[in-house]
Amino acid sequence: MGMDPAAGVVYVATHHGLFRSTGGALARVGDSGRDLMGFTVAGPGILLSSGHPGPGEQGPNPLGVIESRDAGETWTELGLGGSVDFHALEIGADAVYGYDATNGVLRASPDGGRNWETRGELVALDIAAAPSDPTRVLATVPGGVASSADGGRSFGAPTGPQLTNLSWANDGVVYGISLDGRLFASADRGASWQQTGAAPGGRPQALTAIADPGASTDLLIATSGGLYRSQDAGRSVVPLA
Repeated sequence: MGMDPAAGVVYVATHHGLFRSTGGALARVGDSGRDLMGFTVAGPGILLSSGHPGPGEQGPNPLGVIESRDAGETWTELGLGGSVDFHALEIGADAVYGYDATNGVLRASPDGGRNWETRGELVALDIAAAPSDPTRVLATVPGGVASSADGGRSFGAPTGPQLTNLSWANDGVVYGISLDGRLFASADRGASWQQTGAAPGGRPQALTAIADPGASTDLLIATSGGLYRSQDAGRSVVPLA
């Protein structure tokens, strides 16, 4: 899930295409039913994703990295087609980070997704990159959250709660969700965590935090039971309208 702050549009990337919500029911974006795995909003109207072609579609499988510059209506291939399936994509301070589930490595692109370099090897469910510190990357791994202080080239031993998904808000706070739906926050780059609330609906599928310094934090949450939103950093959670 992701939000375009300029338009106030929430995007939901699924195994059957891209959808958006502007406060009402979800509506399909474009006419593709492709399987969108890693997904992120890179800027106003600019989306990045990865995954697999939809039914009847031609093109490389996996998709590598694809980009839309018209809010998801059309997509173009940036690179790595046929070789990489990113299960997580994150915008960091100086690079786009992607967890390459095909090969079990973290990759980074300094030019918006066109060229990629391999960083550390790891088995992870999700990653989060610090928005203002190019050295800091977190990953959810077996045993807790692993932290990198060198841009994802190496990771320390996991600590803290066992989380499935992470998101680093622009105000510096990292948010996470556990397998049973408990929501956590860390104000010290993942060194310690405090539970803020819980999300209903079963197994988590996605978590996105959107916050600017001095503003309240908007959490977008997908679980196996539905789509949810919290506008108070996870203390209360309601269905996504």
